[in-house]
Amino acid sequence: MGEQGASELMLMAKSRHKKAENVRHYFKPSLASISDVTSLLAPGDRRR
Repeated sequence: MGEQGASELMLMAKSRHKKAENVRHYFKPSLASISDVTSLLAPGDRRR
């Protein structure tokens, strides 16, 4: 759900966690997601 754009609050509600850090513990972004974010942050930098 996190990779599909669900907010942290939505993830907390669906998983019934009371603390955001508990939800973050389970969220593991894919390599493709990491690559997409990296390209947005440094579009002209191919070293990353």
